[in-house]
Amino acid sequence: MTLLEVKDLKVSFPTADGVVRAVRGVSFTVDAGRTLGIVGESGSGKSVMTQTLLGLTPGGEISGSAVFDGVDLLTLGEDEMRKVRGAQISVIFQDPLTSMHPLYRVGWQISELIRAHDKSVSKREARERSIDLLRRVGIPRPETRVDDYPHQFSGGMRQRAIIAMALALSPKLIIADEPTTALDATVQAQILDLLLELQRESDTALIMITHDMGVVADIADDVMVMYAGRAAERAGKDDIFYAPHHPYTKGLLESIPNSSAGGDRLKPITGQPPSLIRLPSGCKFHPRCGYVMDRCLSEEPTLRPVGDDGYHVSACWLPTAAAGLSEQAEEIRKKTVRAERSEASEQIAEEIAAAPESEGSVI
Repeated sequence: MTLLEVKDLKVSFPTADGVVRAVRGVSFTVDAGRTLGIVGESGSGKSVMTQTLLGLTPGGEISGSAVFDGVDLLTLGEDEMRKVRGAQISVIFQDPLTSMHPLYRVGWQISELIRAHDKSVSKREARERSIDLLRRVGIPRPETRVDDYPHQFSGGMRQRAIIAMALALSPKLIIADEPTTALDATVQAQILDLLLELQRESDTALIMITHDMGVVADIADDVMVMYAGRAAERAGKDDIFYAPHHPYTKGLLESIPNSSAGGDRLKPITGQPPSLIRLPSGCKFHPRCGYVMDRCLSEEPTLRPVGDDGYHVSACWLPTAAAGLSEQAEEIRKKTVRAERSEASEQIAEEIAAAPESEGSVI
């Protein structure tokens, strides 16, 4: 059952330098009990998009719709939105230390959240629930640690405390905005396992925002790859990892270090993401794309079906038969490029090939 349906969401911010088009017509759905992974480089619009759903982008010019459990979130006033935030939709932010007030005890902050949404809960009951939540997320000796300040927790423990706050009111949807970026690999794995376990227990939907394809592989059911404020590709996890169609998705996969091939060179994506104030013409990825064709310079592709089921969609002019990482798919890509490339696009491809990072880097 669809819990959240976002259609043609656009978010822009007027600035002295021009209009920042942070989100440019993104659509997606999230079903109850499933996890949507949203992946892309910094500046692709991931965080702005999800913060807009909760009214956390003041000053933004917003259009589109975001229907959550039958209610369009974008039409809610501040008082109505306050009833949704925390109670029905919770957020786990990237840095737990700045997400918590440094002058208040951890248990008090969890209790305050509970009592803000349920006035019938006494301070004692809220404290007991806070201890239970800390125990549930694996904090040792929660009866004692509930009275600690955030700086007395380690990074992993602070993130667990934030997860406890997110679960306090049994929300239907949790938005996790790069919750493991600041943690070491071991703690990151523990946090991901914890999120999966809690999701299975409560059938909560989860949106996982990350730039780490490894995290997506561990936790997501469906994946949306974002670039320059739009969805470049959207599909089930298996299709994204084994049959990617968009060159940007393929580039993200090829840039992942392989522990079994320590001497091999990585294949980084050349260049930098574009300015969201001055976007290039045509396909926004074409200045960095090794498969750039003439059409890419002037026409921006929309999402179109790649597979037979219609769920796997990609915004790229390459033929649908070019999906995948096989030699056959690569031959189709090369053949298409040879037929569709002239002097202008050839020059861009040569500049990409001549970039120092195109040679890769040794791990």
